[in-house]
Amino acid sequence: MIDRPRFVATARTALARFPVVALLGPRQVGKTTLAKAIARAIAPDRTQYLDLEFPADRNRLTDPAEYFEAHRGSLIILDEIQRVPELFPILRGVVDRRREAGERFGQFLVLGSASMDLLRQSSESLAGRISQLELTPIGIGEVPDTTADLDRLWRRGGFPDSLLAPDDEASLAWRRAFLRTYLERDIPMFQPRIPSETLRRFWTMLAHNQGQQFNAARIAVAWV
Repeated sequence: MIDRPRFVATARTALARFPVVALLGPRQVGKTTLAKAIARAIAPDRTQYLDLEFPADRNRLTDPAEYFEAHRGSLIILDEIQRVPELFPILRGVVDRRREAGERFGQFLVLGSASMDLLRQSSESLAGRISQLELTPIGIGEVPDTTADLDRLWRRGGFPDSLLAPDDEASLAWRRAFLRTYLERDIPMFQPRIPSETLRRFWTMLAHNQGQQFNAARIAVAWV
């Protein structure tokens, strides 16, 4: 595990200013780990965590307003919130009622992928009530400044499970599995109707142009 104090500090500041903070980023970038670190830092004894990918946790929100009221005063973490988009208008009502009672900040930490639908839904339903923070993969400023660590980051990338794999072979296997899952499961969930192999070829071409100015015309010629 790599500590990410900069993101923890940014999220703590946002929770001190907004009732809802959205932590957005791709799958496996470390959102859940970071959310739990934030909870330990600001509300270790009053945190509720729900992973909305699991039916048991979704069932606890059969009556969301009742659940939120039962845990009033807690920091409620809602992971994979894009699975239950109908929660956004409910959150707005809860936040507004609490605001009238003088409770204005640090109520909900929601986690999800930065899809256009999720950004639109959260912005429309929670305008003025939510701060959106993007969690990126581990960057060059977050690893020790040694040749070995920088080289490992360059070769394996910044996703924690890839970067911290026991060896390069395990790291490569993780990245291949991640790409397959992303192409076949996650991207279709966001509704682009592009065959997974077509998108994989496009990504491969972009990877081969890393570090260069993007030339859409050249990519288009190669695509044809």
